Amino acid sequence: MKRILLVMLIASVGFAQACQGNAKETESKGVNEKVVAESTAKDNDKATITLNKEEFKKKILNYEINKTWKYEGDLPSIVDFYADWCGPCKIASPILEEIAQEYKGKIHVYKVDTQKDPELAQMFGVQGIPAFLYIPMEGQPTMNSGIGRTKEETKAMFKKAIEEILLKE
Repeated sequence: MKRILLVMLIASVGFAQACQGNAKETESKGVNEKVVAESTAKDNDKATITLNKEEFKKKILNYEINKTWKYEGDLPSIVDFYADWCGPCKIASPILEEIAQEYKGKIHVYKVDTQKDPELAQMFGVQGIPAFLYIPMEGQPTMNSGIGRTKEETKAMFKKAIEEILLKE
């Protein structure tokens, strides 16, 4: 456990350094309530679910209580660690939306904004984005990063991981 925490700490430092130069500044104060409401409405129309830190603790892992892996979810899941400024993340996003629609009721597809909740990415040693955490109902999660060269290749990558990691009998 100590070794895992040390690896996670080292990875988090690398992740923080890698993201500093690439991130665009985002507004942190004075967000127009209308924009927030529109954003929430758009999120409600999507099959993917964006999680903040508190929702992550309820649906994935309550890391403040559990010192070992204990999945809190009701279906196998994919967690997409992304940032709005990330080009490959923008490519993966609509593909994950399709995947979420196709596998609705069988898996959840969650998204974690690494700019808003960097500690969640740090916990899993995310060093580059997009990164995907595949969480089966039983056993340990599996981390994968990057996307394919084409949309078809990327979608096939997700489907293979879903079948082999999340829905295997």
